[in-house]
Amino acid sequence: MTSSPKLYLGDLHDTPLGDFRFAVSDLGLVAVEWAGNQPKLDAYLQKIKHPFEVNQKKADPYARELHEYLNGKRTDFTISIDWSDFTSFQCKALQAVCRIPYGETRTYIDIAREINHPNAYRAVGAANAMNPMPIVVPCHRLLGKDGKLHGYGGMGGLKTKRWLLKMEGSIAA
Repeated sequence: MTSSPKLYLGDLHDTPLGDFRFAVSDLGLVAVEWAGNQPKLDAYLQKIKHPFEVNQKKADPYARELHEYLNGKRTDFTISIDWSDFTSFQCKALQAVCRIPYGETRTYIDIAREINHPNAYRAVGAANAMNPMPIVVPCHRLLGKDGKLHGYGGMGGLKTKRWLLKMEGSIAA
């Protein structure tokens, strides 16, 4: 049995959406959460059972890209993502969400069709509801089948989702 990879925790402060905490492994980003939602991050880290330590240097590349994005200086993330704690279906669904271009939106049904599970739009919704990397895995770009904003688990809920979509230019200000 192999041991769990170590995670490194770091922070990002003073963004237009507040402060963030990161968990990264040697394979990539594992989680990003608003600092004010620390219990949610703690619960996720406990669930995946990886040892961790604070190491800002390891988290800095991830923090830098999120900072650039939130300040309108980046439209694509180039950081790697560690997909090792996801099921095969969750990987397919969340990776399809990552392919939604900046400034565009899709529905849960669109993603279900893209991953060849056309009737699994609720499962796509469930995969996105547990997304531990909001913003980087841009679940804010998903709309309901009616084309309207539905649910957002990030700090601030739909107000934050609306802000992100306005910043990207995919909904009118």
